[in-house]
Amino acid sequence: MFREKLEKSYSFNTEILKNVFQSPFDRSLENVYEEYIRYGEELKQYISDTELELHQAYKSGKKILFEGAQGMSLDTDHGVYPHTTSTNNVAAYAGTGCGLAIYGQDVGIIGLVKAYVSRVGTSPFVTEIEGEKAQNLRDRGGEYGTTTGRPRRVGWLDLVQVRQSVRTSGLTEIAMTKLDVLAGFGEINICVAYDIDGVRVTEMPASLTKLRNAKPIYQTFSGWEEMAQEQVNDFISKGYYSLPDQIKTYISFVEEQVKCKVSIISLGPKRKQTIVR
Repeated sequence: MFREKLEKSYSFNTEILKNVFQSPFDRSLENVYEEYIRYGEELKQYISDTELELHQAYKSGKKILFEGAQGMSLDTDHGVYPHTTSTNNVAAYAGTGCGLAIYGQDVGIIGLVKAYVSRVGTSPFVTEIEGEKAQNLRDRGGEYGTTTGRPRRVGWLDLVQVRQSVRTSGLTEIAMTKLDVLAGFGEINICVAYDIDGVRVTEMPASLTKLRNAKPIYQTFSGWEEMAQEQVNDFISKGYYSLPDQIKTYISFVEEQVKCKVSIISLGPKRKQTIVR
C-alpha cells in the first residue's frame, strides 16, 4: 500500500518541483522507498488500533485524558465562520476523532477560559481593547504569536462566548487562567451581553452581520493589586478563600452568569501556580 501511494506522490511532486519551481529532485523513488520502509520498521511497534485500545481501557475503568486545541469560536460549525480554523474543536469531537463513545456520568469536560480574550486575524471582536491599555495587557500576558511574534488583539472577557462554550461543549467545570495578568488594572470590565441594533442579546448570534453590529454591554468590577511571587505562593498554599475579595467576586460573577463552576484557578505560567477548588 505504501509503495502504491509513494509512486503517485513521487510522480506528482517531482513534476511540480521540476516544472513550477525549476528545481530538480535527484533522489530516486527506490531510494525514498527504502529509507521510509526502515522508518516504518522502527515505528510499527508504536502503531495499533487506537479505537480498540481506548475502548478496552475505558471499559476496564482506566482514566483517559483528551486535550483539544483552539478556541471554541474557531469551530467550523459553531464558531464565527468564516473566521475559523479548518476542523471542529468542541468537546464532542474528541469522541468523534478517537472512535470512543465517551458520554456518561463519569465524563468531565473542562473548559479553559482566559481571564480576558485574545484573538488573531480580522474576525469580529466585540470586546476588543485598543491603545495603551491594550498594549499593557498584551505585554503582561505575552500575547504575541509563538512563531511569528505578531501582536495579538486583546479584549475584556466575553461571557456571551463563554455561555456558548458551556452549552455546545457541555462543560462541567472551568479552568480560568491568567488572572495574574489582570493585576494592577484599576477597573476590569466583563461583557455580559451584546447590544445589537438596540436589542440586548445574551447568547451568541448565529448571524455574522449581527455579530459585526454588536456592541458590548459591560459590568465593571474593582481590580486587584499587583501580586508579588511570595503572595502568589501564599495564596496557593492557603487555597481559594485566601484570594483577594476582588478576584473571588470576579470568579463568582462568571460562575453565576454562565452556570458553570470555576474549579481551577491559575495565577501564573508554572504548574504549581494553580489552585484547585
